[in-house]
Amino acid sequence: MTLFSMTERAMSAQLVRMNAATSNLANAGSVATTEADAYRPIRVRFASELDQATGISGVRSDGIVRSETAPTKRYEPNHPLADADGHVWEAPVDESAEMIEIMESARQYQNLVQALTTAKQLMLETLRSN
Repeated sequence: MTLFSMTERAMSAQLVRMNAATSNLANAGSVATTEADAYRPIRVRFASELDQATGISGVRSDGIVRSETAPTKRYEPNHPLADADGHVWEAPVDESAEMIEIMESARQYQNLVQALTTAKQLMLETLRSN
């Protein structure tokens, strides 16, 4: 595993993380007729991987998990999706937490781009000095 492949995987994992958070934001405030049908936020599960040859440890996305947070039951009898008792189930998405998740993943992605840029510059300097 090279620095470039390790960084590529980490960037890919951050992109998946950002896409999950934007999906959650897109579904914030959505409602359903039943608790089972209500949208539940998703999170990316990460796993570390060790390259035995180099000893370099990296990260990769290891799937997506759905939150166990219960949807919010809200009385809204005039809503077209209201059940027989006049309730709808709203997705339990914390918009502030999702924005923080997006900002953190964007910052991590930016850090990885900077690391790649620095590595590239060092390699070019090494080649020029020979």
